[in-house]
Amino acid sequence: MAIEHYMSEDVPVIEVRPGGRRRIDRVLSPEYVEGLDRLDLVEVRARRDDAAQEETDLSYLRRLLHGRIDIVRAEQRRRATGGSTAVVDQLAAILSDNAVGPAMGSGRYQTMEPSRAEAHRRHVEALVSDADLSDVVSLPDDRLALALRTYEEEEASVSQRRREVQRVMDLLNDQIGSRYRAGSASVDDLLAAERGKKPGGAPR
Repeated sequence: MAIEHYMSEDVPVIEVRPGGRRRIDRVLSPEYVEGLDRLDLVEVRARRDDAAQEETDLSYLRRLLHGRIDIVRAEQRRRATGGSTAVVDQLAAILSDNAVGPAMGSGRYQTMEPSRAEAHRRHVEALVSDADLSDVVSLPDDRLALALRTYEEEEASVSQRRREVQRVMDLLNDQIGSRYRAGSASVDDLLAAERGKKPGGAPR
């Protein structure tokens, strides 16, 4: 992921390219939520679902980073306290706690699966060269500290964009909810539209 913009504490933020073709470029484009009241409900829901998928992917990437951060911190604690339990023995549990199961946070519960899981894993593995966390004990203190800073900065970047995507989702959900409250949309129309999307379903 390219890095370009900066947050208040000089933490680089994932680049969003105006007019770009990636999903994050579309979702975080100002035009994505302009004139929502003029769009039909099917389009508003499609945009909301697109944003939800991007949030799912960012949440997955964030949890991968949390796993790496936890591993490095655990090894730093072991060295500081003179502990004898190797971090490698905790590796499976740490990664499992952070990268398995539906993502939660900000009052949300995700049911989607990440669409770019393998690409996210490769991205995280490439962040710190020569930092093999399966043999974290062998890393010198300075490399361990560098790895932690790198993972924490990337996590802050991902979290920033995730919050921005969540704000887009909130705008789209508010638009959908307002139409149901106003009576301009109905559950029957929604079910009919969903049936039309499925193979063999009635055409919309």
